[in-house]
Amino acid sequence: MNNFTYFNPTRIHFGQGQIAKLTEELPAEAKVLITYGGGSIKKNGVLKQVHAALAGRHYVEFGGIEANPHFETLMQAVEVVKAESIDYILAVGGGSVIDGSKFIAAAARYEGDAWEILQTYGSKIRDAVPLGTVLTLAATGSEMNNGAVITKAETQDKLFFFSPFVQPRFSILDPETTYTLPARQIANGVVDAYVHTLEQYTTYPVQAKVQDRFAEGLLRTLIEEGPAALANPQDYDVRANLMWTATMALNGTLSTGVPTDWATHMIGHELTGLYGLDHAQTLAIVQTAVWKHKLAAKQAKLAQYAERVFDVHDGSEADKAQAAIARTEDFFTAMGNPVRLSAYGLGDEVIDAVAAKLTAHGHTALGEHADITPDDVKQILRLAL
Repeated sequence: MNNFTYFNPTRIHFGQGQIAKLTEELPAEAKVLITYGGGSIKKNGVLKQVHAALAGRHYVEFGGIEANPHFETLMQAVEVVKAESIDYILAVGGGSVIDGSKFIAAAARYEGDAWEILQTYGSKIRDAVPLGTVLTLAATGSEMNNGAVITKAETQDKLFFFSPFVQPRFSILDPETTYTLPARQIANGVVDAYVHTLEQYTTYPVQAKVQDRFAEGLLRTLIEEGPAALANPQDYDVRANLMWTATMALNGTLSTGVPTDWATHMIGHELTGLYGLDHAQTLAIVQTAVWKHKLAAKQAKLAQYAERVFDVHDGSEADKAQAAIARTEDFFTAMGNPVRLSAYGLGDEVIDAVAAKLTAHGHTALGEHADITPDDVKQILRLAL
């Protein structure tokens, strides 16, 4: 196991009725900006619960944050923060709303061009407006980490940043807020959490038994509960397990002491930025293509994954690695996320375009060994056609 330092300061309130905890978490004198997306929280009663918890408080609202939140939209919210002297942000939504709110929090107190936050991956952030979240979609883990991904629609650039200044002070996770999600968002959330786990697991062995077993448990839970959530969206226990699994998949626990990959995410970000695919759709397309291209380097962990997650015990290590790839593709497909670019009407035209964007963004050495070059990315994308 590799050396590591671990710290996560986000306080979690999990379960039914926990939105009422906002009364305790938000300072009574705070001027709060409530951020949200397309307005589903108005229809499903979540915003009503938030209003009830904030009765008598000073708050304003900013809606319309997109999936893959746009820099241009978020800068409008930054102006609201400044004009209204906001001193606390409450993100009510899924990962896109929370990611966007992290950017708003940082940009509102950033001196200079806010686009630099993305260009420097958050390294120049020195302050941010305090942030809390009410999670309504289990997927990204943004409710318990300090990362965010933002898209500049004008230039089709999708970039990420990290900063301890935007770590949520608290997050409220009530599984009932996810009951009314459409099947596509349920499936995307499951695939997103699954690939988050894989990116920290299917690398190479370092004898990190705790992290491996933890990752394997999360993967098995997603395999069990993902289809169950599609079949019965209002099963509380299913939704609770999915919500907590997605949070644990990217709150920093799995990555302690182990090598991590993230090539799938970097390639996927460019596909979303250029062609507008859902984030999880790109992950389902790219993940197994990366494995196929780097099979020799990943064979040992893929075989372990096949044994411990899919109960594949027959055959050689190479046979098990191939079985892991096939079973993963079957799972993604069963969740409604195809594993080929052609399923979305995309072909050879993406290959050079994605490689060029990665180069422009400085991502020329991807993967746990930093040996996936833009030319390798082209080969990976050919495998995903």
